[in-house]
Amino acid sequence: MSLRVVRRAAAAVALGAGVHPVLGRVYAARGVRSTADLDTSLERLLPVGTLAGICAAVDLLLRHRAAGSVLVIGDFDADGATSSALMVRALRSFGFAHVDFLVPNRFHFGYGLTPEIVALAATRKPTLLVTVDNGISSNAGVAAARALGFDVLVTDHHLPGEQLPDANVIVNPNLHGSLFGSRALAGVGVAFYVMAALGRRLAEAGLTTALPAVAELLDLVALGTIADVVPLDANNRVLVAQGLKRIRAGRCVAGIRALLNIAGRCVRELTAADLAFGVAPRLNAAGRIDDMTIGIQCLLADDAATAQQLAARLDELNQERRSIEAKMQQEALLAVRGLADPVAGARHRNGVCLFDGGWHQGVVGLVASRVKDRLRRPVIAFASADATTLRGSARSVAGIHIRDVLDGIATRHPGLISRFGGHAMAAGLTLERDQLDRFARAFDEEVTRWMAQAPPADVVETDGELEPAEIALDTAQALRAGGPWGQAFPEPSFDGVFSIRDARVIGERHMKMWVEVPRSGRSFDAIAFNHLEAGADFKPPTGLQQLVYRLEVNEYQGERRLQLLVEHLLPLAR
Repeated sequence: MSLRVVRRAAAAVALGAGVHPVLGRVYAARGVRSTADLDTSLERLLPVGTLAGICAAVDLLLRHRAAGSVLVIGDFDADGATSSALMVRALRSFGFAHVDFLVPNRFHFGYGLTPEIVALAATRKPTLLVTVDNGISSNAGVAAARALGFDVLVTDHHLPGEQLPDANVIVNPNLHGSLFGSRALAGVGVAFYVMAALGRRLAEAGLTTALPAVAELLDLVALGTIADVVPLDANNRVLVAQGLKRIRAGRCVAGIRALLNIAGRCVRELTAADLAFGVAPRLNAAGRIDDMTIGIQCLLADDAATAQQLAARLDELNQERRSIEAKMQQEALLAVRGLADPVAGARHRNGVCLFDGGWHQGVVGLVASRVKDRLRRPVIAFASADATTLRGSARSVAGIHIRDVLDGIATRHPGLISRFGGHAMAAGLTLERDQLDRFARAFDEEVTRWMAQAPPADVVETDGELEPAEIALDTAQALRAGGPWGQAFPEPSFDGVFSIRDARVIGERHMKMWVEVPRSGRSFDAIAFNHLEAGADFKPPTGLQQLVYRLEVNEYQGERRLQLLVEHLLPLAR
């Protein structure tokens, strides 16, 4: 698919003399209108008490503080791991007598509080089950828990279905009728709010003499929020900025410090991207390849030696994940190569389903994401769950709400999907294997309905063109410091016409080059990661190219240099 560049509109705003001019334009294009919009102090957080159900949640938790046994039921991704670690750490520090966690192994139990995981939980003899980052669609599991006499507190952020589970209390900013000022909280954000409310109640009641501040756990909140790619609205920007601040100051859990160390990231100048691309993949690898228990144990470790040992194991799992993903991605891209640039008259699928009997069910989400980026259409990748069942992971594009797409299919084709849930951009589902072809047609039809209202898929948004003098190290440093950047508050990217010099392949798939602004005499070091498909012949780009790029600070042997990180090379129209 040929791409075209569209520049974000940026109204002129006055943000003060201390804001770099390029950063000021970038902020304006993201809706920032005053310096108050840039305030990420804790005082800017939405009030804890405005999240529906939170007072009842505190009441329920306090009933189990002294004599009860609390079992936290997590999820097998980074959001679930950070949510579990935050909840366990907070409850233990608040004097709860018995606190433990249990995370479903995705290969044996699947997602969420299922009746099977309740049966396993029952062997721990809990009095209260607390779900984090799951539970809003676990109707059968909650019913099974209540039938065994357990109380259930559901804390989740996923979109609810038509019928809510019969839990004692539900805390979820996305419940119908919620008046909370943000629907973008990650699971770890919801857990943080519940623990903040609990800490406040304990302090007001004088029930503990040395109550630790829940704000000490904002490092976990930042990691989980960034890893789950939820929108960085004003509230989430505060949570992430405060968490990054704590990590930079060295006030983070030993597990995060160990993971940063093994990823080779500088703690003192940490950015959200370091969490997204350095820490989150290693943490997620546990849930994808083995068991997220390892990841949660790493985040719960208090001594550096234990944390480093667990981080090393997570790094090994991530290397294994990368190897599996590379093979699966190559197979998937070969399967859809004809879809990338459909020939005239060929059947064009707007919603793409992929399945291979040999694919690893813990990695299909990554494959769906890579293919979605290539095709710029919603993609679901499936793997076998057992002899008769498939598990799929869906990734979507702007304007097509993938969880609602699945809901539409479930409404139009009752019984076709066994189970589903998720967000606007990502979702999961379970399907009978013999229904795959029927589902693929229904998915394509539903996505086609949505595309009538969605923005064009061939558009790449940028923050416009930089003057040659603005393509500089000080600009890159200002942009780095201007974050946190993330979903719905995207990292700045720019476009411009360059001539390519000295293009060569490094690391089999990456292209290193020098690029020059025509007639300026200024040239820059640049790199395009994953520019080549595995095994493809390298053909150096020639002539003038329109580049979409980001400004990066490249540090090597203590020296900082500017580097252009090229996201797209677009030949100029002749």
